[in-house]
Amino acid sequence: MSAEATNPASPGPVTPAAPRRKARARIDLRRLGRAALLGSPARDKLPDAISHVVEAHRAHYPDAGLEPLRRAYVLAESSHRGQMRKSGEPYITHPLAVTLILAELGAETTTLTASLLHDTVEDTDVTLDQVREQFGEEVRYLVDGVTKLEKVDYGAAAEPETFRKMLVATGNDVRVMSIKLADRLHNMRTLGVMRPEKQARIARVTRDVLIPLAERLGVQALKTELEDLVFAILHPEEYAHTRELIAGNATRSGDPLAEIADEVRGVLREADIQAEVLIRPRHFVSVHRVARKRGRLRGADFGRLLVLVSEDADCYGVLGELHTCMTPVVSEFKDFIAVPKFNLYQSLHTAVARADGQVAEVLIRTHQMHRVAEAGVIALGNPYAPPAETSDTSEDQTADGAPADGERADPTRPGWLSRLLDWQRAAPDPDTFWSTLREDLAQDREITVFRPDGGTLGLPEGATCVDAAYAQYGEDAHACIGARVNGRLATLSTVLKDGDSVQLLMGQDPASEPSREWLEHAHTPAARIAIQRWLAAHPGGDGTDAARAEASRFRQGPREGLREAAPRDGSGAEADPGNRTTTIARLTPEGAGAPPTAEAPARPRGAEVLLDRAGATARLAGCCTPVPPDEVTGFSVRGGVVTVHRVECPAVAHMKSGGRPEIGVRWGDTTECRVTLFAESFGRPHLLADLTEAIALEGAEIVSATVEPPSQQRVRHTYTLQLPDAARLPALMRAMRNVPGVYDVSRAQHQMPTS
Repeated sequence: MSAEATNPASPGPVTPAAPRRKARARIDLRRLGRAALLGSPARDKLPDAISHVVEAHRAHYPDAGLEPLRRAYVLAESSHRGQMRKSGEPYITHPLAVTLILAELGAETTTLTASLLHDTVEDTDVTLDQVREQFGEEVRYLVDGVTKLEKVDYGAAAEPETFRKMLVATGNDVRVMSIKLADRLHNMRTLGVMRPEKQARIARVTRDVLIPLAERLGVQALKTELEDLVFAILHPEEYAHTRELIAGNATRSGDPLAEIADEVRGVLREADIQAEVLIRPRHFVSVHRVARKRGRLRGADFGRLLVLVSEDADCYGVLGELHTCMTPVVSEFKDFIAVPKFNLYQSLHTAVARADGQVAEVLIRTHQMHRVAEAGVIALGNPYAPPAETSDTSEDQTADGAPADGERADPTRPGWLSRLLDWQRAAPDPDTFWSTLREDLAQDREITVFRPDGGTLGLPEGATCVDAAYAQYGEDAHACIGARVNGRLATLSTVLKDGDSVQLLMGQDPASEPSREWLEHAHTPAARIAIQRWLAAHPGGDGTDAARAEASRFRQGPREGLREAAPRDGSGAEADPGNRTTTIARLTPEGAGAPPTAEAPARPRGAEVLLDRAGATARLAGCCTPVPPDEVTGFSVRGGVVTVHRVECPAVAHMKSGGRPEIGVRWGDTTECRVTLFAESFGRPHLLADLTEAIALEGAEIVSATVEPPSQQRVRHTYTLQLPDAARLPALMRAMRNVPGVYDVSRAQHQMPTS
């Protein structure tokens, strides 16, 4: 934190959104320097150097106690006395500037106190114990959280390990990261005296780590300025071009945004809606992005309209009036009030068009929403203070620190932060942590998926079922065998969408193992690191072979009465060995031969079918294997045989459309039957043995079984079974579905060709 220095001649890029604020900040810093040179004030007197901080703080917390700020400034100033920044200013100007940034954003007293002291332990003789003795444990924790680790102790790992330490501290108190972001903003503003290569290195870390963290914590005011500062350093030519575009637009006569803003004010005035309509100029990076997207920019592209109201309901009232009285661009509408973004952001987004084709984007929100949109978690005060201990209250907060208008508060640990903390513990070394952190933070958006138990999982956009498994179960997700998404079976590679319902199917075998293929579908660091650790600990291990190995063990005869038969095609010839399946025939006491084919199924023992045609022989169709009490119909085939089909069988419609007459058939009194079932499962060890055991326990005999080779961890089984009573079929199918790893069991129902 102490490495950056001020360069008054190079204040950095000034964003178009707040030029007056930046100018005021430079004046304040000059005043800081003069006040700091005068040294400590008289005891109990409020130092002039922090008067601007107090002014900004009182704007948010009129009744805040100032004694902690006074004592913190006195300790910081005396500790840093004699230290100078490279610009020649007293070093105390840096913690003062950081504290001013936080005060203007609405940080509460404890955060400001820690901000004044944030460099004392790192750069002076002040110890953490002294900070605790004088200011309490909370302030000590915040100061410790932002204190760098020494390069003498950590070498090249000092930076990544410092960030790891800071993130762990943020997991317990998000105010740690608030101080760090403000610290980085002031250092970026004053980076001009550094060597170009050091400027670039700091800018890259800011781009890859700090800016995404500011976005995730919702601190847009810091994020947008950091983006512009990084843009100026890393892309100076594009920055200069963008600056020319903004300057050129400022010299044009007529401002379409101002004209549309006046029209919006008139519409809302006539509707008797109290609202403040402002023009929000885009910052440099935003203008650059719009220019790349749209090509030539028009006047309305350089900013957006912001409509501020008092109540949530007024937001929708404004929206209705604009869409009624102006020309809305419906495709631009988004409701982030009903469904807030993961970083607390709430607002209605829409756009209206003028007759000349210019389109103005409009943001509609309450004043409280706007404060949170600008300052994120900083605007929430102290989210950890018990109601009785919260001393800083503003006109917009209740005594317990919650927003007075009932809008939601930030959880103490956002979902994305919990995930980050989970995987960072498993990162084997600083380099892996550092590279994985940047990858994680590069994922822009978070989605929420719902679990069957009513809980939710927060995942980055693009996450798959693999990621959901490791987010929910950690390393126990090695045993995941599949998923249902929105009630339907899905592969583990399925990409999830916001609002999806996800049921993860877990195997029971402790020897279950992840597949190397899962790495291709793992989007989150937690999933990738867990899979990589398992693969590294099990060289040559790969779960994709599990189902094949189990099928091999099954063919070798783990159960009595089973033998392997050569697969046959429909004509009875041996199937093409390039597309082999494993066919297992059941040896019954009568000595069953090869399994029946769909074209010539054996007549099941005891299944009595009564025909309306005398002298004909009934045969159950292999395509749908009807059983009592299925509704059935018959069709005559060669040799005087009548094939019996379930009425919903596709073959029935096909034969009726071809003019084949139906023959009336019905079941007799005998209920023993034969049926073909399809079982869909995920591959895992011992699955086939468990399935056949479930079948046997239901009293069914296996006439034949076919197991296809696994595809994408999925295995398809076909069983022809003899049941002593057709009424037991539903119970049999339930028992098969209850076998871990089996996700569906269905009756045979062959699809007819479309031509």
